[in-house]
Amino acid sequence: MKNIKRNAFVPLIACGLWLMACGGAAAAALTLTGLDVLERDGFKQLAGKRVGLITNHTSVDANGVNAVDAFHRAGNFKLAAIFSPEHGFRGTEEGGVYIASSTDPVTGAPVHSLYGRNKQRPTPEMLKDLDVLVFDIQDIGARFYTYLTTMGYAMEEASKAGLPFMVLDRPNPISGAVEGPVLEPGISFFTAYFPVPARHGFTAGEMALFHKSNLNLNLDLTVIKMEGWTRDLFFDATGVVWTNPSPNIRNVDAEVMYPGLGCFEASNVSVGRGTDRPFLWFGAPWMKAGKILKKLNKAGLRGVKLSALRLTPARDMYENKVCEGIAVEVTDKTSVRALDIFTHAAYWLKKYNGKDFTLKPEEIRKMTGSGEFYGLLEAGEKPAGIIAAFEKSNAPFRAAAAKFRLYN
Repeated sequence: MKNIKRNAFVPLIACGLWLMACGGAAAAALTLTGLDVLERDGFKQLAGKRVGLITNHTSVDANGVNAVDAFHRAGNFKLAAIFSPEHGFRGTEEGGVYIASSTDPVTGAPVHSLYGRNKQRPTPEMLKDLDVLVFDIQDIGARFYTYLTTMGYAMEEASKAGLPFMVLDRPNPISGAVEGPVLEPGISFFTAYFPVPARHGFTAGEMALFHKSNLNLNLDLTVIKMEGWTRDLFFDATGVVWTNPSPNIRNVDAEVMYPGLGCFEASNVSVGRGTDRPFLWFGAPWMKAGKILKKLNKAGLRGVKLSALRLTPARDMYENKVCEGIAVEVTDKTSVRALDIFTHAAYWLKKYNGKDFTLKPEEIRKMTGSGEFYGLLEAGEKPAGIIAAFEKSNAPFRAAAAKFRLYN
């Protein structure tokens, strides 16, 4: 039962119910992650090596077994070190909370935190006795989500150390669609690192190929591809075991909305942290939600149903304060354009709430990836004009990204 303790039990039950409901035919078409493929092939690509694994609680195989446990029991190589990202090895810590290094009690391997104080990259000391560094974490498809930045930093350090790097690929849970502006030159932060759109459409393996090419890294890079995944699939159509990638991303609908509503974290609008609807609601005590809702419902925003909802966050922004807000129900994931929804909402917040609504210029530049959004909004540009600027920004990326795509 050791591997069960390492993961939440609920996802395993949910997966079993899903399989029972869908029947054998659907089960045959399940997506195999890179971990599943590696495991099926007897871990032959790692045989005889001392392996460092960058991972967390989201790295589970088709049976719900965590990659650390699967690696430990493989028997034909040594799991020599574990590296954990933001939110910690078990994914229970809130965003921004620094994580201390530790030792895994099951394997005895050191767990190096890549989200500790002043330490977001593996050091030469951490890498010196390894033969290969492996990355296996479930991303959510938004540029400002930090797991892939951790991968990028680790790739760069592996390149310096002459250490091979392997990515065990996983689905982009919100499909291969692209939205938002490309990160403009001159911006480089942990939450704003890759020159890709806010919703980038890449899997982790594809982002690794892009990053290697973009920085011209001298790196022996291997991607263990998935089987049974196509770019139109959202996570809930893959059959892959669900785990909350972070405490406030609790379902696929929240992932779909995150590239848009997540941008409100550069403002004084709550995104529902401390409620039962994180990233599926936004509001504030001063928000003129009724007026804004009417405008949004007339805007032709696809794939969502919007409604007024008053909530009182139990923590975080506006703790214990009654907030007027708007709830988002995703009705058609394939049609949702979360950045469009954010743009329309921000425009009407500015119109109706005036100085009560504040955006932090530098923070919104990191989130959207461009200073253009803030500048256009301040100049009174209407949503259609801002969205058109987004599309113009990402058009070259959409054309260039094709050579890095591993899946149709």
